[in-house]
Amino acid sequence: MFLTKIINQIGDIYHMIKKSKKIIIAGFISTITSAYLLGSFAQANDNNRTNKMHSSPKEKLKAYIKFTQILNLIEDEYVDDVNTSVLVDKALKGLMTNLDAHSNFMDEKSYKNLSVQTKGEFGGLGISIGMRDGALTVIAPIDGTPAFRAGIKAGDIILKINNQATIGMNIDDSVKLMRGKPKTPITLTIIRKKEPKPLEIKIIRDIIKIQSVYSKTIDNNILYLHITSFDQKVVNGVKKAIKDHNSTKGIILDLRNNPGGLLNQAVGLVDMFVNKGTIVSQKGRDTRENISYKAHKMHTDTSTPIVTLVNGGSASASEIVSGALQDFNRSVIVGEKTFGKGSVQIVIPIDKKEALKITIARYYLPSGRTIQNVGVTPDINVHLGKIEFKEDPALLKENELKQHLKVELAKIDNNSTKSIDTNSSKENNITKINKSIITEKELYKDAQLKSAVDILKALIITNKGNK
Repeated sequence: MFLTKIINQIGDIYHMIKKSKKIIIAGFISTITSAYLLGSFAQANDNNRTNKMHSSPKEKLKAYIKFTQILNLIEDEYVDDVNTSVLVDKALKGLMTNLDAHSNFMDEKSYKNLSVQTKGEFGGLGISIGMRDGALTVIAPIDGTPAFRAGIKAGDIILKINNQATIGMNIDDSVKLMRGKPKTPITLTIIRKKEPKPLEIKIIRDIIKIQSVYSKTIDNNILYLHITSFDQKVVNGVKKAIKDHNSTKGIILDLRNNPGGLLNQAVGLVDMFVNKGTIVSQKGRDTRENISYKAHKMHTDTSTPIVTLVNGGSASASEIVSGALQDFNRSVIVGEKTFGKGSVQIVIPIDKKEALKITIARYYLPSGRTIQNVGVTPDINVHLGKIEFKEDPALLKENELKQHLKVELAKIDNNSTKSIDTNSSKENNITKINKSIITEKELYKDAQLKSAVDILKALIITNKGNK
């Protein structure tokens, strides 16, 4: 019987343990597994990694025997005929999924889809997703994208994609389902906090074009920078905005609902405001993956007060920026706790058709703390909401007073309405909206931003004494 033959071969190999540990592991794998396992585990047995393995050769052999026994029992006893290659692929997918939410075995179809995603054009929704407590969760919709316009919110749990349930589905498979041809519809069934039942949201896919940096002013001397994602233009965009507003006395970095992006842009942004120290470090099991990213002194602004806004939709690169600025005591962090995505993945081809996407390292902030599954806790917690704002009816602004007096005169003089300057009236009724300025009324619609502005004004006043 096949199983007996395998066990006999294992026994022969076991007697060779004392002679050559490396040969045992590689040889045994070639005996009991397909080329998939050979490719990945052989790489894991170089000199650097052998010394770090916690399992002894004997323990490894027992584990491999168990796997082979179960595989053969399924083939012999399961109610339906099953293909060995299919079984191994399923086992590998389960293995990778149970390591963490971001590791995955990519079969031929998945690997081909990855190539499509990194080349050419495809339609998407404009959302970043992750796994939270085993549920497929929206990290954040990106401003101006189909998902944002349809009303998807950070923290929404995706229950179904069209008619397919997401329970047990990994991130890569869900992304694959959500992508498609531009202008085609898709329906997401979501669970949202405080909603009594699931919501169905229909979205039309489109080519995702993102403006990563938006700049506005508040009270003429505060620069508001909304960074929607960390693409390759972020650092240059922020530098340009600061140059264009050279009278700025304080900066608000809005990283809410920013799902992350390029690490070098996150590091570059922090480097603009910090002149020394490690901004972020990457540490893995293999020392070759350990990298530290340092701050530089040149062209660094260490004096302008900064307040950074974050929420549950802030992830990855956003958490590196906010966490590093917090550790360096360079910015006050305001808002809600961030998502907690601080791991590094690489794709390792097994052959021309299949690959492993595997977590190889985690990010660590300047203080040594990790982001993964922890996130960044704000210095000041402020929940999303509005602040009730009422103008004092007894007081009029100077620019409204003259017109108000004319209206009051008209009430007591029937003919006086003819003498009112109609052009002046039109000018007062038609107010041009300046999108580059955040007004006081707009601030009161956003409690987090209003709090950030108040804190920044206090920092500006305090900063005067330091100059």
